[in-house]
Amino acid sequence: MQASLRWSIFPTAIMAVFAMSNLAASQQVVSISSNTSPITLNGISGGDKKDSSCAGFIGDRPNHTVQVTADRNLKFTLQGSGEPTLLIIGTQGQNFCVQADRLSNGKVEIPGRWTKDNYSVFVGDRGRARNPYTLSISPQ
Repeated sequence: MQASLRWSIFPTAIMAVFAMSNLAASQQVVSISSNTSPITLNGISGGDKKDSSCAGFIGDRPNHTVQVTADRNLKFTLQGSGEPTLLIIGTQGQNFCVQADRLSNGKVEIPGRWTKDNYSVFVGDRGRARNPYTLSISPQ
């Protein structure tokens, strides 16, 4: 009985570790200061949650969290397959959402002056697909 109990707990513990590591990977936190070089992040777009703005289908949690530590000019550039969207939500009520169109070949850009804040970054897909993407954040 003891051996059987040990063998049932062990796989459960391994699955819990994998689940937590996947959650951590999907919520990558990036800090951007006044002297940060360009940053490149990768992931999988889409999710099951229908966004009421322009983002299509997104995950329940952000793909990335970006901490801007000082006001700064930045450009967010998303390159992905399918029908990618980029939704960025600040804690002070700012929402930015851009969709790729037929002419952009899956490329989305949001340039501007970003204030000190924590931003939740969702990479969605209008067609409910899940595709690999590359997100670059660079100073302007």
